[in-house]
Amino acid sequence: MELQLDQLRALDAVLTEGTFEAAARRLNVTPSAISQRIKALEESAGLILVQRSKPVRATESGLAVLRLARQVELLTGDTARELGGAGRAVGPARIPIAVNADSLETWVMPALARARGDSYFELHREDEEHTTQLLRDGTVMAAITSTATPVQGCKVEPLGAMRYQPLATPDFVQYWFPDGSRPGSYANVPMIQFDRKDDLQFRHVRLQSSRPIDPPTHFVPSSNAFGDAVRLGMGWGMLPDLQTEKDRAAGTLVNLNGRAHIDVPLYWQQWKLDSPALSAAAQAIAAAAATKLIQPS
Repeated sequence: MELQLDQLRALDAVLTEGTFEAAARRLNVTPSAISQRIKALEESAGLILVQRSKPVRATESGLAVLRLARQVELLTGDTARELGGAGRAVGPARIPIAVNADSLETWVMPALARARGDSYFELHREDEEHTTQLLRDGTVMAAITSTATPVQGCKVEPLGAMRYQPLATPDFVQYWFPDGSRPGSYANVPMIQFDRKDDLQFRHVRLQSSRPIDPPTHFVPSSNAFGDAVRLGMGWGMLPDLQTEKDRAAGTLVNLNGRAHIDVPLYWQQWKLDSPALSAAAQAIAAAAATKLIQPS
């Protein structure tokens, strides 16, 4: 199978942008040229690589070639920049990264700002227990994840842990837990949940009691708005210490169970590539994590 760079770039552009027209604009060619390159790539592979839907989606075979396309593009760009851009115009490297919402809102952005250099970042927000799926399908080159087991073709570095506490306003606690939080007392208490993948609140409840509950729940799929919902007394929720230090010091948010908490370990997973751009992002993330996250003693 012979793979040409312009065909691989066309595949990357189509699956990133979602349409042949948008891919053509990105690569400054015609939609017909994009179509011809994709067709030639599929003929060379002997497989259908993209589903001609809106948006265009990769087949299982297409995902495998997409990973290769993005690896080749990153390494080709790195080499061209080392050579001073000889041979073709070279822009900054594009580094897609999957990040959980709480990390994105608290410590990741300052880290990436320091790593910017010859890179720009395409951030994908996803729950830390699900970011590895984006690595598997080639959507991202790196991910902040709670999964220690490396995805095939990736390497893993531990970052530390984010501490979460079950918090609510004092008035909320007084109304719903007049005799104190205890096993079985959560069943009818309003709860805040990020989305249906968010299991932290239920993990806390399971630590208190084995009794299953189905409480009234507000779904608030924004890290900042989630915190606001708790501060407004709409319900209780598991909030990271990095977001609530001032609230807890002022007493405007209190722990439902004294010192109850859950530490969520975080890891940096990335493709095994000798890429200066990807390494710079990894180093910046590790440096920030060392000061912001809980580190093993």
